[in-house]
Amino acid sequence: MGKKMRGLFDYEYQLKLINQHKPPLQKLNSVIDWEIFRSPIEEAFTIEPKGLGGRPPFDRLMMFKILILQRYYNLSDEQTEFQIKDRLSFMQFLGLVIGDTVPDEKTIWLFKEQLSEKNLSDQLFERFTQMLISNGIVAKEGSIVDASFVNVPRQRNSREENATIKEGKVPESFKKNPAMKSQKDCDARWMKKNGERHFGYKNHINADMKTKLITKFSTSSAAPHDSTETKNLFDESDNVAYADSAYRSERIETYLQSINCKSHIHEKGYRNNPLELQQQLTNTMKSKIRSRVEHVFGFMTNSMNNGLNLKAIGKKRIDSLIALLNLTYNLFRYEQIVRLQKVKAM
Repeated sequence: MGKKMRGLFDYEYQLKLINQHKPPLQKLNSVIDWEIFRSPIEEAFTIEPKGLGGRPPFDRLMMFKILILQRYYNLSDEQTEFQIKDRLSFMQFLGLVIGDTVPDEKTIWLFKEQLSEKNLSDQLFERFTQMLISNGIVAKEGSIVDASFVNVPRQRNSREENATIKEGKVPESFKKNPAMKSQKDCDARWMKKNGERHFGYKNHINADMKTKLITKFSTSSAAPHDSTETKNLFDESDNVAYADSAYRSERIETYLQSINCKSHIHEKGYRNNPLELQQQLTNTMKSKIRSRVEHVFGFMTNSMNNGLNLKAIGKKRIDSLIALLNLTYNLFRYEQIVRLQKVKAM
């Protein structure tokens, strides 16, 4: 017997079977109005015409969705291209069908580079955040700050090269070899915490107490203390601040007072001056709220396939990827909130 011919109905039937499993990307498509991102993307890529030219080969909004897909599954550019070609659910998420041309890894890399050069990832994060706030999703009843390491590929440098990098300079050996320099990260730093060594950066976030949505973020190398980014995370829109004792200092308390933000930051004990019982009890109560921010980083680690491990070189690229990482988290968290609201309404 000859092979059975497959047609359109077979394809649609297969998609129906896939969607019965409720893939994460399809759930996202059901609640996100992707068109809110189109205008800032198109405006950023607008170039004055110099003559007759064809349309760009790929829709830029679709390219943006590819980067969201990439961050959620933490895929390399090569794997992203392959998985889109291989998985019907990925194609459906992007609005593609069998036979459509899929962007190759170089096209994905270039679009990602362009987002970084134009600082567009931050703008897209801010656009979605403002939509959440204007629609009353984020109520601003309390804000929790914390930071997590973002690990990048470790560098194999000599002691002399590392010493020069630590001084904020580029080693001469890198300057003499452009190919080597392009593969070296002179912005990442080493940091040791709880016996573990990390090389890379930090993702500092401000998460809404009620929804666990990220409302602000900043990035740094792994070396600075978490509290150094406090002024970039709190502003006049925050009314109650939660954080662990690492953020407790006179400088931060004074700043929070200046923006009329009430401090619920954990109190800190000192040598020969331990916390009193009432302070310990108060800290325990604060912990029940503060610990919610750990769910954010837990989602990035577990649901986003070790999403806090990035493969990129240089702070500018990492800044853009962290913005996309935080935006991707917010998109999926928003979908969860909408789904839970529907369940409660039933």
